[in-house]
Amino acid sequence: MTQPHPTATVTLSLNTDIGEGYGAWVIADDEVLLGLVTDANLACGFHASDPDIMRRTCRTARQRSVAIGAQVGFRDVIGFGRRFIQVPRATLSNDVLYQLGALSAFASAEQAPITFVKVHGALYHAAVQHESYARAIIDAVRDFDPDLPVLCQPGTAFWRAVQDAGLSTVAEGYLDRAYTAEGLLVPRGEPGAVIIDPRVAARRAVQFATERTVTAIDGTVLDMPVASVCVHSDSPGASALAAAAREALEEAGVALRSLSGEVAVVG
Repeated sequence: MTQPHPTATVTLSLNTDIGEGYGAWVIADDEVLLGLVTDANLACGFHASDPDIMRRTCRTARQRSVAIGAQVGFRDVIGFGRRFIQVPRATLSNDVLYQLGALSAFASAEQAPITFVKVHGALYHAAVQHESYARAIIDAVRDFDPDLPVLCQPGTAFWRAVQDAGLSTVAEGYLDRAYTAEGLLVPRGEPGAVIIDPRVAARRAVQFATERTVTAIDGTVLDMPVASVCVHSDSPGASALAAAAREALEEAGVALRSLSGEVAVVG
């Protein structure tokens, strides 16, 4: 008699954009967030962060078995990297490579290697809309380490460009951002674009993990098979969102694993 195959364990990574303060300015409680997530998308100094923050965050992430990703963006600290900037392809590629190198120095010093790349804010949207921006980012990742996967939204033009270039992708969903019926993010300036209710974020986390779908702002249910879900550290109540999502995922039997395969240490 043939034995039934055991049900495969559903796994998911829970990530956050982090280290987004600058000098005396603090965006979020990074210490709390690093006790909740499995992966940290660490700002590299162009849209936010500084050398002290980068080194401190790398150290804490290593202590808690949280994997580190490089979060690269436009050179735009004042605008928090959320303003489009016209940049030649070669210059943008060098800007991204510079950021990867900066974070790599601190990650290496703390014995916490960079395991993936994520593109922040307006630069990400530019890469979705403009091939030259996508190619510039791809050029930089390939020059730095062609084995590094790129964390991005599945099905976008940027996703396809990264895959066509022979680099690896990791599909990402968002717990604190609303989706359009086309599967893109609702612009931040529109009503309901940012999700601040922990209960909604928790339900969405479980939906991503167990149904591999997401419900758009108009009620459309979209296919969205992702390997990692994000909470932005500058979203109101980010720590509460992350905590609710983690609790709901664990209650649903979802195994939380970092993109490096580690189990993050809570607390």
